[in-house]
Amino acid sequence: MLAAENLTKRYGNAEALKGLTFELSSGEVLAIIGPSGCGKTTLLRLVAGFESPDEGRVLIDGVEVSSPVRVLAPSKRRLSMIFQDLALWPHMTVREHIEFVMNKKNKSKDVILSNVDRILKDVDLNGYRDRYPHQLSGGEKQRLAIARALASNPTYLLMDEPFSNLDSILREELQGAVLDLKVNHQMGVIYVTHNVDEALTLADKMAVMRQGRLEQMGSKDNVLSDPKNEFVRRLLKIG
Repeated sequence: MLAAENLTKRYGNAEALKGLTFELSSGEVLAIIGPSGCGKTTLLRLVAGFESPDEGRVLIDGVEVSSPVRVLAPSKRRLSMIFQDLALWPHMTVREHIEFVMNKKNKSKDVILSNVDRILKDVDLNGYRDRYPHQLSGGEKQRLAIARALASNPTYLLMDEPFSNLDSILREELQGAVLDLKVNHQMGVIYVTHNVDEALTLADKMAVMRQGRLEQMGSKDNVLSDPKNEFVRRLLKIG
């Protein structure tokens, strides 16, 4: 279980997040949706450990990993994050991207290469291990980012609007890849988006944010059938 309790983050006098609380189990997708500037990316950065909260805490499987006085390093959180700009390394091949984050301790070269190929098969990049990012299409770069995230064997995956620059066909294909992660790897996914259709396709749970606060959170069906207020209704285009 990944849990956030009363997360609050301030930048100067501005509150970017105001008392956010939620839970996510493995095998669930939580879609966080809201307008630009509402605090979605800040929330991911707090969960990932890139920033510390001013109040509240983050727990992973019951262990406190973030608080105002303690922040466990991102690499020790059993999670991976896919950024909006992907942050691929131009000087590394597909294979090198995956090996860089993989636990290679006590593994032979043959075993490592076999594990690389298995991950590439999972994301439909068979035969691409010696290519560089500039030799990949937009969709292939997205799949590489997912493959690199899988290589550390995380329990939770954080995704910050990763498909926003893709055409609709590629977006649908990669949404299918995310759903496969949930089913085949029992991975918990926090998926940040401003795209309502994307959220509705992927989500088990939905969190609607506005100005740093949670307007409503619950199962997708409950949020759609019983929107809390007019803001939620309009954002999700209900009725």
